[in-house]
This record gives sequence, C-alpha cells and structure tokens, in this order.
Amino acid sequence: MTNELFFKSLGVTEYSETLKEMRYHIQSEDFQNEIWMLEHEPVFTLGTAANSRHILDAKEIPVIQSDRGGEVTYHGPGQLIIYFLIEIKKSKIGPKSLVAHLQKFIQLLLAKYKINSDFITGAPGVYVDGMKIASIGLRISNGRCYHGISINIDMDLNPFNDINPCGYKGLKVTQIKNYAKDIKVKQVKRDAIIIMKDLLNNLM
Repeated sequence: MTNELFFKSLGVTEYSETLKEMRYHIQSEDFQNEIWMLEHEPVFTLGTAANSRHILDAKEIPVIQSDRGGEVTYHGPGQLIIYFLIEIKKSKIGPKSLVAHLQKFIQLLLAKYKINSDFITGAPGVYVDGMKIASIGLRISNGRCYHGISINIDMDLNPFNDINPCGYKGLKVTQIKNYAKDIKVKQVKRDAIIIMKDLLNNLM
C-alpha cells in the first residue's frame, strides 16, 4: 500500500460528533488514509469490552458507548488524541502488529522528552513508573482501521479517579507534564507527526 498519509488537526472536538465523522469517512468511496489529531471535550467512553460498573461516579461528565476496542477511559482537553483512519487490508501490517507499532511510536515520542516507558502484557497502552500515560483502542471494519490512541500531556487527571481506568481498580495514570514541566500539546503534536511519518511510511 502506497497511499499518502494526510494529517488533519481538528482542535477540541465533541466525542460523539467525531465518532460519526470517523464512521462516515471509513465508509466513503473517496476514502484516503488520514491521521486526525485533536483533543476532546470531557467525556467517559466505553469500549466494546467495557463494563459500565467501572464508572464509579460520572458526575457531570457525559458517558458514551463507543465501538472501539477496550474498556472505559476518560478524554479531556490537554490529552492528545490521534485517530488512525487507514486501510490495513492491503498493507504489510495486521491488527496485532499495528498495536505493537503504535506502542513503539508512543515509546519513541516519550523518549524524546527523556521519559522511560514500559509495556504490560495483556494491557495495551504505555506505562511510566507503573502508571498509564497512553491508551490504545482500535476498530477494524472492512479492512479499514479507525479510532487510535490517547496520550496524557497537560490535563486535569482527577476524572480518572472516578473510574477504574481500562477496567483496572486502582490503576494510576500520569502525564508528560509530570516529567517535562514546560511541555505543550502543540509541541507534542509536532514531534508526533515527525515520528509517525517515519514509522508508518515504512509499514504502508
């Protein structure tokens, strides 16, 4: 597959509307590979494997059932969302390999800020000092992938206390700002694009 990747910066968006737009795009006859970079308004989302009991107290934050893989998580401003709307059927990569490469991408990005990170077998995502800093949730339909990853950068982490993040009671979360104090979402976005171009172009 040699289709060019198109990057789109969408700002701060409402989750349900963005989900509709993703579904529309992957079903489009004019489909092209796109990577959407954005932040979401505060929202709890439930993946296809989610148990709603893992939401302990939603307070005033909306809860939305998503069609991505995984459990419950929180999205909010200051967290970089990267959605991968790409054709994988004709590429050199399968779903498990894609997840592994996305984890590697996040690890490379964090290393740029001198943050050492790890993976946990059976729990997709990336961890720093045992705390989750990035999540992965994908869906594949008719050979096309959508949804993607979230990376905590400079956000209010308190809503994570109102859920069992990713279905794990007591799982702690962290963010890049705790290790690189002057970090900004714009900077991470720029660095992410450079790393992604190298990584994905080799795969596709």
